[in-house]
Amino acid sequence: MSLAIDPPRRSALVHEILGRSDYAIISDIVEPGSQVLDLGCGEAELLAWLSENKNVKARGVEINPGKVQKAIAKGVLVYQGDLETSLRDYPDLTFDYVILSQTLQQTVRPLQVLKEMLRVGRRAIVAFPNFGHWRVRWSHLVSGRSPRTSLFPYDWYNSPNIHFFTIDDFEDLIRSQHWKVDKRIFLRGPHKAGFVPNLMAEVAVYLFHQ
Repeated sequence: MSLAIDPPRRSALVHEILGRSDYAIISDIVEPGSQVLDLGCGEAELLAWLSENKNVKARGVEINPGKVQKAIAKGVLVYQGDLETSLRDYPDLTFDYVILSQTLQQTVRPLQVLKEMLRVGRRAIVAFPNFGHWRVRWSHLVSGRSPRTSLFPYDWYNSPNIHFFTIDDFEDLIRSQHWKVDKRIFLRGPHKAGFVPNLMAEVAVYLFHQ
């Protein structure tokens, strides 16, 4: 059985925003006119798109000063800082959405970050690469080394990723914290992966609240 192409009844094509399917999903979730904070926003490509197309009131946090400058040049309000400590400066429920896309696995204290996101935001949007994907498992099994795939292309000694968790791991965390999930979207390339997502999905996107 081929795993390359899903039949239409099982998988919907996900269009890309700024070259990323997770950005497309996030852009669909965010309501027009919302207050949005993007953590680890890079050059603020997503925030700039949301500001222009959905009229959101956008703010970002980014640790790289060069990227902060490029974000500000786009007209987006971005602060330089460590996302793990920057949230403490915001009052409760300041934002409608707090976004953390492809960065949770790089944080030192991910649970603390998620709790702070839910303190300052009414909803959290988290996207992360799934370490349980079958290609990652196969790479580890065959090579006997730290997996290297398109999702995890780094050597073990220079990878920014320090937590290698799966969709099932994240589901366990959601249950243990009694958070309420509004949406779960699982992606395999440009397609939604609805079948055995912990094995088949490359990226997961969650919308949840307390």
